[in-house]
Order: sequence, then C-alpha cells, then structure tokens
Amino acid sequence: MRRLRINESIRDMLRENTINGDRLVMPVFVDENIKSKKELSALPGIYTHSPESYMDYVMDLEKNRVRSILLFGVPETKDSKGTSSYDRNGVVQKAIDYAKSSTRMNIVADLCLCEYTDHGHCGLVEGGYVNNDRTLEIYQKIALSYAEAGVDIIAPSGMMDGQVRAIREALDGEGFENVIIMAYSSKYSSNLYGPFREAAQSTPGFGDRKSYQMDYSNSMEAMREIDLDIKEGADIVMVKPALFYLDIISKAKELYNMPLAAYNVSGEYTMIMSAIKNGYLGKDTINEAVTSIFRAGADIVISYFTEALLREKMS
Repeated sequence: MRRLRINESIRDMLRENTINGDRLVMPVFVDENIKSKKELSALPGIYTHSPESYMDYVMDLEKNRVRSILLFGVPETKDSKGTSSYDRNGVVQKAIDYAKSSTRMNIVADLCLCEYTDHGHCGLVEGGYVNNDRTLEIYQKIALSYAEAGVDIIAPSGMMDGQVRAIREALDGEGFENVIIMAYSSKYSSNLYGPFREAAQSTPGFGDRKSYQMDYSNSMEAMREIDLDIKEGADIVMVKPALFYLDIISKAKELYNMPLAAYNVSGEYTMIMSAIKNGYLGKDTINEAVTSIFRAGADIVISYFTEALLREKMS
C-alpha cells in the first residue's frame, strides 16, 4: 500500500476526495443597522456587512472564485410577527437583487423568522408556543419576496412541519417553478450555533427551540425528516451541523439519491480557528475538516472557511 503514497504527485493522482470550490457556499451577513463592516468577535475573520460594504464584498468574493453565497439579514425593525422578513425592500431582498445584477454567483437565501422577530423564535409565538401552521403562511410570503428579487435557491431553516410543501406551492402558484428549495431537513438543536446568533442577532428571548429542532441523540428521526422533505418537493436536502453529524450525512447519502448539503456551522469554525490561533492545531486542519464532510457524502458544504480555502487555492 505504501507504493501508492510514495510521493506527493502520486498521492494527488489517487486522492479520492478533494475540496471542490464549485460545491462550497459562503455564508454572508448583511445588517441594516450598521454603516460599515464589523468583525464578529465569536467568528474571527468573519464580518457582518452593512448594505454598502456588502456590495464591495460580493464583488471581491467572486474575484476569489466563490461561486455561491448564503444570505442572512438583520433588519432595522423587528416585531412579534417578523413582518420585515417579507418586505420587498427588505435587507435580504435588496442583497439578492444586487448580487444577481452584479455577479454570476448562485444566490441562496436563508428563510426563517428568528432574525426578524422581537422574541427571536423561528415562527409566530402564541401562548408561549410557536404556532406551526400560522408560521407557514409567513414563510410563503418570504419565499415569494425572495423569488421576485431573483433568488436562485431558497433555504428554509425554521424546521416548521410542512414548510417545504407550503413554500413549493406558493412558488409554483406564482410562476416561480424554477426556484430551487434547499431544505434544512435534519437541523439539530445543537450547542454549536452560539457564534452565529451573535451575527444574526437571533438568540431566543425566552425558552429554546427544542420543540421544533431535532434532538441530537436521534438519527432515524433525521431520516424521517429528510424523507418528508423529499416528498414535499425539496430539491436539495441538508444536515446541520456537519462535523458532529458525519454519521447522519453518510446515512442520508446512502438512503436517498438526492443532492445533499451539509452546514459546517459557526461553532465548528470557532473551535478550529481558536485551536489554530493557540498553536494546538496546524492550519491544514481546515482542509482536513472540510474534506471529511465531503468524504462522508455531502455534495455541497456551507462553510465559513469557504472564502479562505478558495483564496488559498488561488495563491
């Protein structure tokens, strides 16, 4: 076996999995409340952008061979119903329009209410509980506003039952049959989302999301969620987080002949970056981590490492 590892050239020729820039997605945060980009303390090297700095940033991403971005927005105003989420002139809607008119990138938009509600939950809260079916009506409005702005892919992340079917019906009913749905099918109630919540300002004001996100102890439940989303019309399914859930990615790829995305989440990024900064791990750990997600079976990896990995490939 060692003959097949004898030198770098042979190893490169026989490598089974490589990081493919066409299949990496860079998360991007746009905040209406700031005037310039701001580095996130919990995500070193990652910035939340003002609408103005975002314009320069997306152009820079494309120059560095980033092919796809995933948009998150922080609005100027929040309320109990998240009404700014479906404003035709909302923060994400404007970001979609600018990116589509100025770049050739694939534009993915996260669809959820947590950034837009004053209580921080992913749906409409009634009597201290998230009302699943009432929330779906809002999701349909958001989806249509994204489609009208020119989005390529809508990524519903709220984990409401029936969200994929509701969004698909709304899109098809208004002539947006070609808009892709990338469903956060098996999204776990994970401890690894903390840094993201700083960026998206989406920490729940009370309680938690365990009634609608998945128990991290379960794996077969994840397969049921994926199966339901496929039947409801999802074009791409997703596992989130990624590194702690490689078994779920592998099982999903084995069971379903579907494009599969995995979200290498903020906590995973911060752990690795902190270890590198403190000298406990080498920089190549980033390549190893992202490669492991592809090796497990993911076709698409959403990762905060995307920009750095593609800059490195260019240099």
